Amino acid sequence: MTETHNRTEGDINLSSARQNWYSVLNDPETIAYLDEDAEHFLHQSLSTPCLDVLASCEGIYLTDIQGKRYMDFHGNNVHQLGYRHPYVVEKVKEQLDILPFSPRRYTNIPAIALARKLGSLMPGDLKRVLFAPGGTSAISMALKLARIVTGKHKVISLWDSFHGASLDAISAGGETDFRKDMGPMMPGVERIPPPMTYRGPFVSAGNGDLAYADYLEYVIEKEGDIGAFIIETIRNTDVQIPSQAYWDRVREICNKHKVLLILDEIPIAFGRTGRMFAFELYGIEPDIICLGKGMGGGVMPMAGIVARESYNVAQSVSLGHFTHEKSPLGSVAALAMLEYIEQHNILGKVQDDARFMEYELGVLKDKFTLVGDVRGVGLLWGIELVKDRNTREKAVKEAEIVMYECLRNGLSFKVSQGNVLQLSPPLIISREELTTALGILEHALMKASAID
Repeated sequence: MTETHNRTEGDINLSSARQNWYSVLNDPETIAYLDEDAEHFLHQSLSTPCLDVLASCEGIYLTDIQGKRYMDFHGNNVHQLGYRHPYVVEKVKEQLDILPFSPRRYTNIPAIALARKLGSLMPGDLKRVLFAPGGTSAISMALKLARIVTGKHKVISLWDSFHGASLDAISAGGETDFRKDMGPMMPGVERIPPPMTYRGPFVSAGNGDLAYADYLEYVIEKEGDIGAFIIETIRNTDVQIPSQAYWDRVREICNKHKVLLILDEIPIAFGRTGRMFAFELYGIEPDIICLGKGMGGGVMPMAGIVARESYNVAQSVSLGHFTHEKSPLGSVAALAMLEYIEQHNILGKVQDDARFMEYELGVLKDKFTLVGDVRGVGLLWGIELVKDRNTREKAVKEAEIVMYECLRNGLSFKVSQGNVLQLSPPLIISREELTTALGILEHALMKASAID
């Protein structure tokens, strides 16, 4: 029987390949825990049933209950500084003894310090901050603020985009896995194709990805009453990197039509691209930026938005009002993460690593016809596998073979769109560890290439 699982957001936890993986684990205790997990948790696409049972984590590694270690090149994008980073952990421990929780209607010094720090890192008048316990909530706050600022409720987003899993976030997103069977979504959302140059509806246009920006203006003018355009600066899941021309045109269009540009950098901020924020690569300014995931240093859940000073106009509305909104623990974790990145020149390291990755992945592309495209920036890379470089037919089966063979040999990463290997290691990874990981990947590509 042909499997019909949607594969756009990530690898499939209900496929036959996943079932075969459990036999590879070959450990009764692990299987017993996985069965117990599946018995108690609601099952859902992409997560439960789970992949393995973890016991500990440190640096770039996850360790399961049998002692098997995985180099984690996924990390749900929280692991810029790796796992259990001692500098972050120590700051959180200190705060636990002082003020672990701050009720609403009160503020605290760590939260104020983090708000001030984020504002200092932003260009122009991006100074106003609001925190939340997770990225989905940050998206929610940004969408609500945009309605108040513009007086318009309509939003444009991208097909296949992911902005969180709550009902308003999946309404703004374009991911089938999250929207299917949900019934009516939040009204007023128009979706357009994401900027792509390897495949997509405008690949044959002959002008890079500018046609995607032109289409944005076309929809704004045809639809009318658009208040905001929400988009990832660089799409994380399958690593789509827009051109400078695209972003210049998008910023021009948003200014012209008085549409707020909301950048979702929840998975890619804080050094992933070799810059503190990805928008710095293009020299543009968002109107609102959404942050999260790695903001908590891989230890605490922490997210937020930064908006223009002039958008401080919602005094009579609760944009967030979350129980853990001004978390002292999340704030000190975020401050520690930012301090470590700055004090140890992590951005410069990532830029050096990017040059290494570009060369080494280029070598793999030359060696394996299975590799149709390699694209990346910083320590965020996508390897698109194809059955044929001319037709660009997706090599879905081969991508699963590569992923599970890498897992067998201690390298964990995510597959997006069914055929894109997404590699996002911790930013503190050593060159030796990167080399080892690429060796595991090469072996897996060799095995997948031998499949008829």
